Amino acid sequence: MIDHAAVNVSDFEAAKSFYSKALEPLGYSVAMEAGEFAGFADSSGFSFGMFRRDPAGGAHVAFKCDDHAMVDAFYEAAMAAGGTENGPPGIRAHYHENYYGAFVHDAERSSSLVIP
Repeated sequence: MIDHAAVNVSDFEAAKSFYSKALEPLGYSVAMEAGEFAGFADSSGFSFGMFRRDPAGGAHVAFKCDDHAMVDAFYEAAMAAGGTENGPPGIRAHYHENYYGAFVHDAERSSSLVIP
């Protein structure tokens, strides 16, 4: 679980669409918008946001999942939303023997999402 994280994007509407679709399987949706900021929340509250900024900067964000099926659902949703694969779902024994995750770049390739 993360408390909160935010990424900077250059195309606000495209990024909002990408994150809305990619994070839906994890229970996230847009909870607030203010100017060029969008905040996403799950059932425990706000924990992820995005700002429109030039130049867009990179970020590495990891979302906690309950099981392998949730990781797989995130990966499929992120790919369908225009993400770029940076490591398909699977065991990453070099982290630890039970680490199952997927790695995805967002639609702008500005951020790396990790789902362990």
